[in-house]
Amino acid sequence: MTDPIRLLLADDHPVVRAGLRAVLETERDFTVVAEAGTAEQAVALAAAIEVDVVLMDLQFGRGMNGAQATAAITARPGAPRVLIVTTYDTDADTVPALEAGATGYLLKDAPPEELAQAVRAAAAGRSALAPAVADRLLERLRSPAASLSAREIEVLGLVADGLTNQQISQQLHLSQATVKSHLVHIYTKLGVDSRTAAVRAATTRGLIRSDTR
Repeated sequence: MTDPIRLLLADDHPVVRAGLRAVLETERDFTVVAEAGTAEQAVALAAAIEVDVVLMDLQFGRGMNGAQATAAITARPGAPRVLIVTTYDTDADTVPALEAGATGYLLKDAPPEELAQAVRAAAAGRSALAPAVADRLLERLRSPAASLSAREIEVLGLVADGLTNQQISQQLHLSQATVKSHLVHIYTKLGVDSRTAAVRAATTRGLIRSDTR
């Protein structure tokens, strides 16, 4: 009999962790070895104990977020795989997480059997993506000239939050000229001519979250 896949659950909501544990422990080849209520705790545990797959939320109350934790975990030699399990599926969420090294990206409303399959795929080093996420990534590959880069998504997210160019430049440590250049490219790709129209178009297309405004 092969050893069970060792799991670390990282989510700041105890009820969510309990629900994931209840679902996952019905699978005979899974064992939940630890839980983390913060991203920082997840990074520490992933380095301290034997884990095969980390199920990582994206948004934590304070401090490090899930994408940052994923980057920290996957940077270590022999690191466990990271499977993002979240409620967010916009490009603003998926692109940074996947660029940070996540092996898979699943939504919290996924059926139990889909979650189990995704965990097994991640443990084996294979990608496991929610259908909506996979569709949008394919669209990015098909139309790269029309897709916003990770930095452009980041800039537009701050525009949606109401920040000025000066505030964006300070937060991202960019020159104001660079911020303006990003906005020009964003306008061109989205076919718009204003900040408001850009935010509206990006929200409609699922590039940024509607709750960022």
